[in-house]
Amino acid sequence: MVTMRPHDILIPTTEGLCCKPGGFHIDPVRPVDRAVITHGHSDHARAGHGAVLATQETLDMMRLRYGDDFAGSTQAISYGEEIRLGGARVKFHSAGHVLGSAQVAVECGGIRIVASGDYKDAPDPTCTPFEIVACDVFITEATFGLPVFRHPDAADEVNKLLASVALFPERAHLVGAYSLGKAQRLIALIRAAGYDAPIYLHGAMEKITQYYAERGVTLGELRPVKGVKKAELAGAITLAPPSATSDLWTRRFPDPLTAFASGWMRVRARARQRGVELPLVISDHADWDGLTATIAATGAGEIWVTHGQEDALVHWCRSNGLAARPLDLVGYGDEDEDVGMPASEAAEA
Repeated sequence: MVTMRPHDILIPTTEGLCCKPGGFHIDPVRPVDRAVITHGHSDHARAGHGAVLATQETLDMMRLRYGDDFAGSTQAISYGEEIRLGGARVKFHSAGHVLGSAQVAVECGGIRIVASGDYKDAPDPTCTPFEIVACDVFITEATFGLPVFRHPDAADEVNKLLASVALFPERAHLVGAYSLGKAQRLIALIRAAGYDAPIYLHGAMEKITQYYAERGVTLGELRPVKGVKKAELAGAITLAPPSATSDLWTRRFPDPLTAFASGWMRVRARARQRGVELPLVISDHADWDGLTATIAATGAGEIWVTHGQEDALVHWCRSNGLAARPLDLVGYGDEDEDVGMPASEAAEA
């Protein structure tokens, strides 16, 4: 009897992580016959696949982004639901990253491998909390895989924003945030802090934010910023994709104060390079403590590390008695929310 090994089940290819027994790829970066998608960010969810399996929310996000014909066919799967694909069993679990984000558990030959996609273990009122999934092999991201990255409480960062709004009522506060997940989480946190004035949105954020509201996420009064008189934006908060906060679009605001909500704002040089006056360290990825705690909690004896600071996390794993290696996958990075948006829509506000 031949014993199956983890790399017989999942293997990196030029298209992405391939499950040969199941006949599918997880978050493929090129068009494939069958794709299993962890979440709707554009670096993981691309158009052009023959068949796509994902949560309903992720399928809806892809449809909003790419149009109704983004794939040949689609199938929705719920958290906790298990299906068989070829010779493998696949089960989805919440990743806590954005609405509809999932970890994909693949079982074959008595081995369970969990591909976590992007995940965070911090509280988020806009999506289902992260779930620890026991497994033999855990595939983890390492976006913030260095000990220096320890994210502060997101509520404290939002309080910095609101303190600035109170201190500079004559200035428009323009906050860069990714259009899927970060923007909606930020709005929910602002509301939780007691801010009940209207929040303005760049045009590229309207559809996805409206979708969140339709799914029952409470976001308060939101208004499109397009067409609003300049004077009316003094003292107001406007959310926009990061790329919009450094172009001519900002001239419509009175004395704009630029903020940016990202885990990368922990690095002061990045904030200076982007001309960010108010850095807000708010991330939708696990920080160093979240990554290491999650790895330990899964009980996995083998860890594959991908897209991020692989070396430091691999070293930590090996120092703690775990087999670990970097996984050679390309095509993943910051969630550029302008990718896949029609140019007219991305530019409007």
